[in-house]
This record gives sequence, structure tokens and C-alpha cells, in this order.
Amino acid sequence: MNGIIGMAAGQINSKELITLVGIAILVGTEVFAVALAAGWAIAGLFQLGTNVGYALMAIFSVMAAYGLYAFMKQAIAVERGRG
Repeated sequence: MNGIIGMAAGQINSKELITLVGIAILVGTEVFAVALAAGWAIAGLFQLGTNVGYALMAIFSVMAAYGLYAFMKQAIAVERGRG
């Protein structure tokens, strides 16, 4: 049972769900802040202009979203006991 009493293997209880939501908020805030800051900094450093800066922010935000998705997929697998 892996320490889960009365629950089928692979289910997430409410305490684990709260932990996963907290992790998603914390990590999501950090990766998107880095993505936006990196786009702004690169555009400013090379004097690329506002529109290129926004484009870089968008590109880095898509990369951050994929990274957050992959991270949360692994975190959920670990909480379910499959990691």
C-alpha cells in the first residue's frame, strides 16, 4: 500500500494535491519571471527594439510553459508513486 491506508495505488489525496498546486504556483511564477526578464534583457542589451523584445518574451514564455508542463508531469508521477 506504500503508506496509503484505504486508498488505491496511484490516487492522490488532498494533502498531496495541495502540495502539487503549491509547487505549480511557485515554479510557474519563477520560470515565467525568468522568461520575461530574459526577453527584456536580451532585447535591451542588443538594442533590438520593443517589438523584438515582446517576441522574445513570447518565445521564452512558450518554452517556460513546456518546462512547467514537463516538471508537473514528473511531480504528479512521483506523488502517485510511479516515479
